[in-house]
Amino acid sequence: MATHCINLSKFFKITRFLHQSKQHRVKSFASSAPTSEARHLEALTVLLHRTCSLKCLRTLHARLAVAGAIRDTSVVMGLVERYLSLGKPAPAASFFAEAYHGRPTVYSLNLAVRCFSDHEFHRELLDLYRELCAFGSDNFTFPPVIKACTAVSCLRLGREVHCRVLRTGHGGNVGVQTALLDMYAKAGQIDVSRRVFDGMVQRDLISWNAMVSGYSLNGCFKEAVEALQEMQQGGMRLNASTLVGIIGMCGSVEAKDAGSSLHALAMKYGAIADESLTSAFISMYSAFDDLSSSRLVFDLQPVKDLVSFNSMISAYMQHSNWKEAFKVFRLMHCAGLGPNPVTVVSVLPSCNDFFGINQGKSVHGMIIKFGLAEQVSVASALVSMYSKLGKLDSAVLLFCCFTTKNNLMWNSMISGYLVNNDWDMALDSFCKMQIKGVAPDATAIINVISGCRHTKDLYMAKSIHAYAVRNRFESNQSVMNTLLATYAGCGNISTSYTLFQKMEVRMLISWNTMISGFAEVGDSEASLMLFCQMCHEEVQFDLVTLIGVISSLSASENATVGESVHSLAIKSGCNSDVSLTNALITMYTNCGIVGAGQQLFDSCCFANTITYNALMSGYRKNNVSEKILPLFYQMVKNDVKPNLVTLLNLLPVCRSQLQGKSIHSYAVRNFTRFETPLSTSAMGMYSRFDNVEYCSKIFSLVGERNIISWNAFLSACVQCKQADVVVDFFKHMLFINVKPDAVTILALISACSQLGDADFAACVTAVIFQRGFNAKVLVLNALIDMHSRCGSISFARELFDSSVEKDSVTWGAMINAYSMHGNGEAALDLFSTMIDSGVDPDDITFVSVLSACSHSGFVEQGRTLFKSLQADYGITPRMEHYACMVDLLGRTGHLDEAYDIVRSMPSRPSDNLLESLLGACRFHGNSKIGESVGKLLIESEHGKSRSYVMLSNIYASAGKWSDCEELRSDMEAKGLRKDVGVSLIGMT
Repeated sequence: MATHCINLSKFFKITRFLHQSKQHRVKSFASSAPTSEARHLEALTVLLHRTCSLKCLRTLHARLAVAGAIRDTSVVMGLVERYLSLGKPAPAASFFAEAYHGRPTVYSLNLAVRCFSDHEFHRELLDLYRELCAFGSDNFTFPPVIKACTAVSCLRLGREVHCRVLRTGHGGNVGVQTALLDMYAKAGQIDVSRRVFDGMVQRDLISWNAMVSGYSLNGCFKEAVEALQEMQQGGMRLNASTLVGIIGMCGSVEAKDAGSSLHALAMKYGAIADESLTSAFISMYSAFDDLSSSRLVFDLQPVKDLVSFNSMISAYMQHSNWKEAFKVFRLMHCAGLGPNPVTVVSVLPSCNDFFGINQGKSVHGMIIKFGLAEQVSVASALVSMYSKLGKLDSAVLLFCCFTTKNNLMWNSMISGYLVNNDWDMALDSFCKMQIKGVAPDATAIINVISGCRHTKDLYMAKSIHAYAVRNRFESNQSVMNTLLATYAGCGNISTSYTLFQKMEVRMLISWNTMISGFAEVGDSEASLMLFCQMCHEEVQFDLVTLIGVISSLSASENATVGESVHSLAIKSGCNSDVSLTNALITMYTNCGIVGAGQQLFDSCCFANTITYNALMSGYRKNNVSEKILPLFYQMVKNDVKPNLVTLLNLLPVCRSQLQGKSIHSYAVRNFTRFETPLSTSAMGMYSRFDNVEYCSKIFSLVGERNIISWNAFLSACVQCKQADVVVDFFKHMLFINVKPDAVTILALISACSQLGDADFAACVTAVIFQRGFNAKVLVLNALIDMHSRCGSISFARELFDSSVEKDSVTWGAMINAYSMHGNGEAALDLFSTMIDSGVDPDDITFVSVLSACSHSGFVEQGRTLFKSLQADYGITPRMEHYACMVDLLGRTGHLDEAYDIVRSMPSRPSDNLLESLLGACRFHGNSKIGESVGKLLIESEHGKSRSYVMLSNIYASAGKWSDCEELRSDMEAKGLRKDVGVSLIGMT
């Protein structure tokens, strides 16, 4: 304060002089006015320009008011400027209005507007202009006002100002027209901007630069180049400002030839030495992935300034080349240039992604050494770095110790909480910043809305939306696009679409958000409709658009349209992108065209982890599991690192427990956090090999057990026939207040079915009814099956009759119940009732009814049903259907017909099917067919001893003792032994 603010004693001496001279000012004005006025203005100049605290400024303001010195425009504007420099726009605007009694001159208003604009208080400027614009405006008023409309993205007010410009006859002023075309260009309405430009009678270099920059900003590269050529043809000499925007665009559209031409053009016009152009060319070549050219531009600059160093560091950082970035940083240090905030902010992200906390602390120490720690941008970057490294306490401490917190600082802290999944503290910070008098900006609102999307908090999203509308953020494109994504992510796609329709300007990201949103909810028709509408409105799609459309087609399994979109991607040159290839592989495999997915994979030059995962998932979906493990070996061989999704694809297809253990071990070694999906998948894998001990160990190691973990463990116990364990753990769940869901209840019902205890089944049913799970069709179907397996066929029928909604599974469960109890007639009657009620049977229902026919010996009915399976219902017979028919025909002595079915099967018959037919041949004494069937059995890779014994008995019954002896010798050679008989009756 002592070095920057005026001494208080001197301050009071000057103000007392002003007060004492007030009573003599009128009398002595004629003779001593020049001297008194000069001393007065000198005192004001000293005070106003050296006052750096709000307290001193308010005291000075009061003394000047008492002394009657607030009459001169320079005094008024001096006070306004000081209030603004101290970050107090409200007192500045209030004082300005009071000084002129609410009726300022146009000259005074222009000074005030310019002052507010220079200090970037754009919203306050617009409020002041709304209040005082009735007292006149001229060519000097409108440009800052229009610039403010542009800065706050308030296109509606900008249009009103445009109308006022035309009404007051200032529409022909070059400065006003340039500000207007810049506003429309930055609002995305480049066609309106061009109409303003075409209406200009006189165009200066600034106007041309604004038009070229507008085209560049809106992605109109071709139009920007044409404007540049038109500018040259008009004899206008280019400068660095002309080229900066279009050079930056060359990188985004990958126009390397055009970029090289612009480089030559800059050299021709002598603009290459400009610092901004050097930085732009470094960034442009970096965007071309040509860091060598970026470095060449940097090295050829004779005198390298800090901006050049920062650009080169940033180029390396964007390509994750942390080491080279630090080499340039050290080179800068050797050149005697100290870092500035831009340098530090560019370097700090490397600590997040590469070097780690130790390097971050070193950079923090360097920041303190160079006196940059008090810079808001630097402190914000440090808060962000510590947050991303998981050191949230350090970030909070740094944030709390920083005295002057602006939007950037608050935004970094809010983002830090969100990165660490502390949603409550993020929202609390959002509220506190308002209490502290810091109005949230678009970034803060976007952060909080994004948090709502992550937590699926639709209610809070609507509240933030209301806040954004109240504070006039509805015209901000980024805020609106984030709201679109949040509503879609929270499952409220209808609200998202309504908001989309109300948007005045729909940018490409808005279209992409909606297309992807509909794709996520599986509405492919809406995604395609929006894509067609987008093309109709001549909005150029990009890679993200195509991925969104293809993703929607993956869900709908629409291969025909998918092939069309694939062709469009090839025509547009986007097909070489690996992300699009991944989406196409998923789409084709989801549609059942595995060959196309394989072909795309083979043609992909840069297959990444997601590419491998996409093909693995496709193999699993299409039951080509035997190709998954070879693909995994290829993945490891090509040094592509597996992730969680990879392991989730591998665990279900392990052929042995040893393979499963290997994958499980890899996960333990390489993943710091054992995610819930991986735990549940590992339990499922071990349960397939009846290893309930390992399932229990994995479950005990799960830290925070959610209902998914409980369900996985209970299902594993059911798979391993550990029904008692399921019941015990279900009781424990209820004891510790873990709320079961439908999956839990289904596991409990399966366990009860294994126990076969009718009384216990009744108790379980009572619990289910008490908790209201009986309303779910899945649960009711399982209850019907459970009671039938426990012998309560009558109660199962009561449950069936009480069911309001019966699906095909409900009918099938009751039909299967009659089948298990040998009541084939009741099963057939119920099947007929099912058909009459309009419910189409599925393949499982046919297995149940064919099994009922087999148990009851209904040959004709079985034949009729088997024929109608494919003819009437389009169901391709599975192994289970063939097994039922062979069993039916074998039981009833129709062995020739049964054998004909075996020979006509499209795939090799299962061992169980062949054993069933072999047993029927032995029972009916048909050694000829029995011998043929027996040979099929013993030729199997998994030949069993009982197959040999059954065939041997057939040979013995037919008197073929030599064949019988040969078969027994073959059995001994293979090390097979006859199973020892066991009595099921206990002796006491």
